[in-house]
Amino acid sequence: MSHSTPTSEIPSDEAIAREATLDDIETVAARLGLAPDDIERYGSNKAKLTQSAVDAARERGRNGSLVLVTGITPTPKGEGKTVISVGLAQGLAHVGENVAVAVREPSLGPVFGIKGGAAGGGYSQVLPMEDINLHFTGDIHALTAAHNLVSAMLDAHIHHGNELDVDVDRISWKRSLDVNDRALRETVVGLGGSVNGPPREGGFGITAASELMAVLCLASDLPDLRRRVGRIVLASDHEGAPVTVDDIGATGAVSALLRDALRPNLVQTIEGVPAFVHGGPFANIAHGTNTLVADDVGLAHTDYLVTEAGFGADLGAEKFLDIVSREGAAPETVVVVATVRGLKRHGLDMWPADFDVLAKPDPDAVRDGLPNLFHHVNTIRDFGLPVVVAVNRFPDDTDAEVDAILDACETREIPAAVSTAHAEGGPGAAELAELVREQVESGHADLRPTYELDDSLREKITAVATRVYGAADVTFSKHAEKDLDRLAEHGFDSLPVCLSKTPYSLSDDASNTGVPTDWTLHVRELYPAAGAGFVVALTGDVMTMPGLPARPAALDIDVDDDGTIHGLF
Repeated sequence: MSHSTPTSEIPSDEAIAREATLDDIETVAARLGLAPDDIERYGSNKAKLTQSAVDAARERGRNGSLVLVTGITPTPKGEGKTVISVGLAQGLAHVGENVAVAVREPSLGPVFGIKGGAAGGGYSQVLPMEDINLHFTGDIHALTAAHNLVSAMLDAHIHHGNELDVDVDRISWKRSLDVNDRALRETVVGLGGSVNGPPREGGFGITAASELMAVLCLASDLPDLRRRVGRIVLASDHEGAPVTVDDIGATGAVSALLRDALRPNLVQTIEGVPAFVHGGPFANIAHGTNTLVADDVGLAHTDYLVTEAGFGADLGAEKFLDIVSREGAAPETVVVVATVRGLKRHGLDMWPADFDVLAKPDPDAVRDGLPNLFHHVNTIRDFGLPVVVAVNRFPDDTDAEVDAILDACETREIPAAVSTAHAEGGPGAAELAELVREQVESGHADLRPTYELDDSLREKITAVATRVYGAADVTFSKHAEKDLDRLAEHGFDSLPVCLSKTPYSLSDDASNTGVPTDWTLHVRELYPAAGAGFVVALTGDVMTMPGLPARPAALDIDVDDDGTIHGLF
């Protein structure tokens, strides 16, 4: 079997980004059929769509085909879904299609933590990368401010008489920050005496994992955003009834802070393909994809829109298909990204990941790890959707290792292609683009959700655990059992479920690699994300505020005297 081998001599991601010549953002907008008056410029290379352009796109309707990119169970460094998403969009453009890509805005947590920048890489990037990875157009800052405004107004309400009879021991709303800070996971507030409010336990979550981020990403328009914000549950009163954002009167102010953040951000790939970078929920806590508004605009103005879902198909893709697609954004084909190193981790039963070991050629370990890939492929097929495997090739991957993946896919009649988009841009993803186009044109997509909305929460969680994760059973803690009863009592039983678990295993134990069998999913807590429109079920030890690693990526980031930023990759 023959396939191209990328060279390891390509420039660094940072050098490639520096050397790229970007089109003026009005030129990029014109590729979507948008006029200069349809965008609000943020300099020469990025813009927000105007509200009138968004409204016009919604009236026009979704005309294009949606392609969802997901992946295998990843290593902590990820397997390159953004590289593949951007590369596939460039590949589709290379074969003559009118296309755009929609991806999430990077959170500062991963940027300064383990992963570093999240704007793709090599010749498969969205640009300008410094802006996208840092402050960009201020959306995440607006979310952080809005989130903390709710906290301040809730505490002020309690301080000034507490007419709603809020039980301070049953406040679920935390404050928010968009950096990893483990010291803020659990806090105590109100220690300055009666003037500063009653002492109570609190804490911080990372902004990308917040319910407001999920609300922004699932809202269809400003009126819908306002409705979703208003129904967010903040606490319970002493009778156990929910206390909402509407109840404390914060809905209008929060919606005002998020008004502009709801409008999609427009940038471009390194080859000038229009790119929407908008929203950024984590897929191990929230639903893990970009905004529905960006999808609406992209599908109204292109023949193909490529989007990605966070982590593996068990997390991001499941949530996209069981939560987001119920809002109407159903993909016609799904791409599952696989890498040699990711499969070797599963084949070697390795946790934590030793990237020095994973860099050593080992075709047998790749073969031993293939069941994880096939599990994700079968998950997508069980949803009734066509699937294509994209092998994201790294420069040091050997032909024998890559062939092990391709041969196994061919034996199982799974369409598969090697992508060298990182090294070669659009031409390196042309074969993948052709396969995706064939699957879309086949018309075989027939989305079948994992569960029905009128199933009980217990039934929905069990369906995801057994059908998607491969669990043999599900257990609920005493706390979770009470949560189930309480959620049903207050009318949340009809919502979809959003399971929060480790992204590094199909199970709720990160060290359980490959395709675990005969295991039980443990649900420890449930709570309503009523604004987002789903119920969150916490499993394992997933935390909503990550911590920095021993050597964070922030140590490599610096700025020259002339203002040039380095180290974001």
